[in-house]
Amino acid sequence: MIDDKRSSASFCIGVISDTHGMLRPEAAAALSGVDLILHAGDIDIPPVLKQLEKFAPVKAVCGNMDFGPLRERLPETEVVEAGDHLLYILHDIGRLDLDPEAAGFDAVIFGHSHRPYLEQKQGVLFLNPGSAGPKRFGKPVSVARIVAANGRLSARVIELDV
Repeated sequence: MIDDKRSSASFCIGVISDTHGMLRPEAAAALSGVDLILHAGDIDIPPVLKQLEKFAPVKAVCGNMDFGPLRERLPETEVVEAGDHLLYILHDIGRLDLDPEAAGFDAVIFGHSHRPYLEQKQGVLFLNPGSAGPKRFGKPVSVARIVAANGRLSARVIELDV
């Protein structure tokens, strides 16, 4: 959770990554009712984004498994404003080439490892929602939600029962 003096209206963000060509009904249900969806890459096929757009506007970045139209269309990084908060999205945290705190980001959203991760470091929320696609490597299938309200960000990872 980020605790600062800024204020913002309540804003709910769904976070998904590593769908690898599928949008599970359980993931769609977990993301219903959000104001915005962030996809942290490895989409694999464009129809996944179209399906997500039925629930809320989508911002997405290109992952290492995104080729063709997705690689041509999607950026490798994205900056998103959520109320008064700035979020930085990329696929592979190992490619982070800036200091998020110094750059004024409140959160860094990433994927790639298929492993959910949620931690605050030096006032910056680091979030990997895990993989929402095919179950791999014995890791859970999951998504996440971020709520921006009253000048704070709070997040939770949601493990899906699949």
